[in-house]
Amino acid sequence: MASGLIDRFAAIVGDANVIRDAAGLAPHLVEDRGLYKGSSPLLLKPASTQEVSAILKLASETGTSIVPQTGNTGLVGGQTPRAGGNDIIVSLARMNRIRDVDPVANVLVADGGAILADVQKAAEEVNRLFPLSLGSEGSCRIGGNLSTNAGGTAVLAYGNMRQLCLGLEVVLPTGEIWDGLRRLKKDNTGYDLRDLFIGAEGTLGIITGAVLKLFPRPVGHQVAFAGVASTEDALALFDKASTLCGMALTGFELMPRIGIEFTSRHIEGVRDPLSEPHPWYVLIDISTSDSAETAEVMIHSLLEQGFEAGLVRDAVIASSVAQQKALWTMRESMSGAQKPEGGSIKHDVSVPVSKIPQFMAEAEKAVLAAMPGARVCAFGHMGDGNIHYNISQPVGADKQAFLDRWREINEIVHTIVLAAGGSISAEHGIGQLKRDELAHIRSPIEMELMARIKKSFDPAGIMNPGKVIIAP
Repeated sequence: MASGLIDRFAAIVGDANVIRDAAGLAPHLVEDRGLYKGSSPLLLKPASTQEVSAILKLASETGTSIVPQTGNTGLVGGQTPRAGGNDIIVSLARMNRIRDVDPVANVLVADGGAILADVQKAAEEVNRLFPLSLGSEGSCRIGGNLSTNAGGTAVLAYGNMRQLCLGLEVVLPTGEIWDGLRRLKKDNTGYDLRDLFIGAEGTLGIITGAVLKLFPRPVGHQVAFAGVASTEDALALFDKASTLCGMALTGFELMPRIGIEFTSRHIEGVRDPLSEPHPWYVLIDISTSDSAETAEVMIHSLLEQGFEAGLVRDAVIASSVAQQKALWTMRESMSGAQKPEGGSIKHDVSVPVSKIPQFMAEAEKAVLAAMPGARVCAFGHMGDGNIHYNISQPVGADKQAFLDRWREINEIVHTIVLAAGGSISAEHGIGQLKRDELAHIRSPIEMELMARIKKSFDPAGIMNPGKVIIAP
């Protein structure tokens, strides 16, 4: 890229807010799992929507590719610039304000670069709840959460980011600003543009602001951890929990024995709270708005029914907030606990809830047939069908040789997912990792419609190119 053009971009944000050196750029050129490593001549840190607008206007005029980046916590390479290219990274790290909090209307307005944990804290300070919860919440940012339509552990009760957002402010690839920061729960005035940008992974524009939904903070909260014999028993217990607790059931997580062993072995302070091992475990989270007693009655009634039906082998109920957090830490650290075990081939899939046991059995049989000795660590949000179907390398295997079979194993697992009526991406997005596969599993008309939308919003083709779809 010509130095003169670089200087023009740098002038928009000021030299103090530009990264050009290799050492400074390095952390922004690779995603967390190391699957993708790109190149970029510079990173820009705008401080306002107007500066983002100026950047994209210049990029559109000069045909310069732009890659938006917030917390760089994505897992499919959507935030990573292309290898061998001149994509400019636009970081929203400086655009991190909480613009407004309205507890009466139950809304919060935040910059696209606001850190998720800061949004949660701002809601808590006015006795409200922003329910999105992710393992990366201390570093991931709202713009990225929206761009990937993040889900997390509370989707069962509150929905994913699409359901948690009322309005957006977006800078289009042309530099135009769409102010859609509406705080209305009902607005049937034409096409819902907001929904186009949510889940678009930065291919249609940069989200610079959002109106988020808040909720009353729960009065009663109970967390239980139970051992079960099979995924069928876990599903039957979930059915009882849904019937008994209704909307108070805010989490129902499924975990295998090997996942508990990984976390107990590698995560400091984590231990199995049950006296004996079990093939599978469920983490049950209940939140009530009326009283603590209601939550307590619900959790005890559910476990009693589970024991009586022979579904629960053993269980423990957290007796303090610290114990509740400890149980959730076991679940939330399960992905990270696989790293010390060597290579891990990961899948973020969803299947109809009723088909989870069937999927688990068929996938494990097929994976072990293709790769004897592989260690399947499948866990996730049983309540919404989202399973993180991760596979750790066989003990003693060569890590790189194992990872070289990533695409092969993906195809095996995804074939079973699709046969069950599921999705190959539940909450992580498409990015670069699943872009080519998407073109094969979606119908030609779906791909054509997406290409038309991309062309309409981004006629110059500068916005996060090479991600989600290859635009004509």
